Amino acid sequence: MRVLTPYIAAILMLSGPVMLFAAQGEIPKAEAQVQKDTSEKLPPEAVPTEESDGRNRAGENLLGQADTSKGESRRNENVQINLLDTNAVRELNVRVGTTATIVEEFVAERGYWATEYGTAPRNPIRAQRQQGSGVHGSLFWNHNNSVFSARSFFQVGAVKPARDNQYGATLGMQLWDGGYFTFSGSQDKNRGYVNGNVLIPLPEERTPLARDPATRAIVQTFLDAYPNLPPNRTDQAARALNTNSLQWVNTNLANGQLSQKLGTRDAIMFRYNFTAQQVDAFQFIKGQNPNTDNKSHGARITWNRVLSPATVLDFSAAFDRQGTLLTATSDAVGPIYMNGLTVLGPQSSSIPIDRAINRFHYNASMQQSRGAHVFSAGFGVTRQQYNGYEAEEVRRTLNFSNDFGRDAITNLRLGTPSSYSVGLGDIYRAFRNWELPAYAGDHWRLSSKLTLSYAVRWEPWTRPVEVRNRSRLRFDSDWNNIGGSFGFAYRLGPGVVRSAFGVLHGQLYPVGYGQDRFNGTDHVFVSVDAPDLVNPLSGVSAVDLTGGGRTMRFDIDPNLATPYSYQYNLSWENEFAGGWKMQLGYIGSRTVKLYTVYQLNRAGPVDGIPFSTATINERRPDPSEYRRFYTSNGSRAYFDAARITLTTPRWQGGTVTTSYWFSKSIDQGTDYAVTGGGQERWRSSQTEWDYTKDQKGLSNFDQPHAFLLQGAWSTGRGGVGRLGRLLRNWDMTSVLLLKSGTPFTVEAGSDGPGFGNVDGSSGDRPYVIDPSVLGRTIGNPDTSVRMLPRSAFRFIRAPVEMAGNLGRNTFRKGKIANLNASLGRTWTLPRDWSMTIRAEAINLSNTPQFAEPGLNLTAPNFGQITNTLNDGRTFRFLLRLGF
Repeated sequence: MRVLTPYIAAILMLSGPVMLFAAQGEIPKAEAQVQKDTSEKLPPEAVPTEESDGRNRAGENLLGQADTSKGESRRNENVQINLLDTNAVRELNVRVGTTATIVEEFVAERGYWATEYGTAPRNPIRAQRQQGSGVHGSLFWNHNNSVFSARSFFQVGAVKPARDNQYGATLGMQLWDGGYFTFSGSQDKNRGYVNGNVLIPLPEERTPLARDPATRAIVQTFLDAYPNLPPNRTDQAARALNTNSLQWVNTNLANGQLSQKLGTRDAIMFRYNFTAQQVDAFQFIKGQNPNTDNKSHGARITWNRVLSPATVLDFSAAFDRQGTLLTATSDAVGPIYMNGLTVLGPQSSSIPIDRAINRFHYNASMQQSRGAHVFSAGFGVTRQQYNGYEAEEVRRTLNFSNDFGRDAITNLRLGTPSSYSVGLGDIYRAFRNWELPAYAGDHWRLSSKLTLSYAVRWEPWTRPVEVRNRSRLRFDSDWNNIGGSFGFAYRLGPGVVRSAFGVLHGQLYPVGYGQDRFNGTDHVFVSVDAPDLVNPLSGVSAVDLTGGGRTMRFDIDPNLATPYSYQYNLSWENEFAGGWKMQLGYIGSRTVKLYTVYQLNRAGPVDGIPFSTATINERRPDPSEYRRFYTSNGSRAYFDAARITLTTPRWQGGTVTTSYWFSKSIDQGTDYAVTGGGQERWRSSQTEWDYTKDQKGLSNFDQPHAFLLQGAWSTGRGGVGRLGRLLRNWDMTSVLLLKSGTPFTVEAGSDGPGFGNVDGSSGDRPYVIDPSVLGRTIGNPDTSVRMLPRSAFRFIRAPVEMAGNLGRNTFRKGKIANLNASLGRTWTLPRDWSMTIRAEAINLSNTPQFAEPGLNLTAPNFGQITNTLNDGRTFRFLLRLGF
């Protein structure tokens, strides 16, 4: 409780309350909507719903966004992320964690996959009718400058120049009788330096040790990719350098809609959304991060017809397109992996990527009120086109590890990698498939006290087909994705008891089945262990290089299906005397058939063949393949949480809402955000046997304790005299978020003899010989080495021991403690104009959220914390003119 006291005191002094006040984020949701009420009041359950105007930063993989109204701090840009697939969701889960969420009712037309973790429901594609009179709108400018920013925890020297300017406008106007137009648009220009830490060679390690001139030249190229500076944070790690690099980010948003009423019964809506973001990434090390160009388009046409006061029909057609382009810089030399030094980039073997996903939607739905019932039903047809060029080791990949009796850095200087791999050939693919969702449901008011809701959903999809027949997927269409829900609400005096149960389905990710592109006869993988750095392919036969010999396989289970989840909750809400409100609830889920990528055909001990890195390919069971990836539905997840929320009555213009939830999330190696492809395929069990036993542990986002305190206070429009006029129309908000840190895993750091099991796959874990360290929170750079000592572990003794006894996610990062606050005032101007000025503080207490320590037991920086996940304190300012 002493840990909470200063934060609670601060938030009460700053605001004294909370309604869910939308603090201005990088993309202010309030600015994306017209200031006046423009929604038509249709019969209950018949109002068409559309996805929120607030941008889906996770779905669109937008960089530089933070939901400060929920207590999130700004992300440290030094934490690398490739903006595609579910990477933004997974990064957010590990950095901030999830939010235990009670879904009061599973509405038939919406998808609720993973909503228990705080994920927003998947809404229908139709546009919502808007209407109004006159002309209303706003102009706004949001500014952040490094002048107002504090140094991050590890930063050396003064804060380097950086600025972020976001500006835009909203507009709503009646064009003619029955015609209403809305528009919102903004541009965000982020320019300046990013600060962060990297691990670089020591000055005495800057010269190659190789004697061969050609090898020395290549090694020198690798060493020159690191900044030619000495380490300057030796108090944290001997090779730690805190440095700065320029980055610019452009984000453009536009949203327009025309609503037209056609007579007394019909209306038609035309809607278009556009999002674009270009990132010229920072480079602490040459080629460290790819440059990004993401664009998404969304178009909607909806026809709404009122058949009677009780029945509404609507028909919609929509088009969504998401384009992703990730490219390495011209001076990139990687990816090159090694323990003890920062990876030479780009830090992903999947770069470059040039992808476009087009989705054509057609949807029809009906909603009807009949007595105590409100029935709803609908169906849709979606055609998906998945086109693009997605690499896997198109750029040669090298791995230097503790091997050959030497450490990884010495092997780098000698030019003796443990492995070399490269992909050659045509990997462009164009897949097509159909999705055919349908649903029906009923909201039944049995009495003044009891309401029931029940629904059924069917979400089949067809097997993707490649238009050029370059890929022929072996799994079938999935026609049995039948789910549904049941719930009730029962009034007990002033309170309500609610419960809901749903069988909910996930989705088939394109990146998962798209990896079949690497199996074509016109594409080969080459993997060489203990290669010659100058001529790594010298020992590879011509047959292996032309597609007729050994290669790496990416196979998919013929029985692949969609993951599904059983989600359930029970809650009690009550309003007490004086206006106090409380909610108590339980949330649980059991998720099955989560995607898992197995690594098969691993090398084992073979009589007569030396047990070394150089003989890995000789010791594989199937000599026609290197490593074999196999995607299947092999994992399960379990989530349970209890949550309490208390809201104070409004007093003197303010309210406070506080929530606490206790939760536990475990899985068998993968969670709801895993796609079955991409970089996650490289994380696997220690051996190809007993996968479930080896991988079962805490989920990557597990946090036992979470506390959220939100406050808002307004002085109102009253007040007389000079002092009254001065104090009127002020708004103050504050948000405090306290959470346990998320877990992490200690690994051996090398597959080589004496460290790992020499099977050709990473992920080996050591033996723990001091069980007292298990479960520790490693969250302080000053004590991390003592709390996570090398002496608590030992390496496995292969081939006698082929796996360590240390589990997955057995340690935890430090806590999250973040405080955001804002102060603003609105002035009423002549002719219905208004002006708002707001200042917002993010991470007001300047509390660092430390990243995990060095995880690899072989690395010199093992146990040392050298990075933070959040940025230092900063202030930003908003100016808005409304009319």
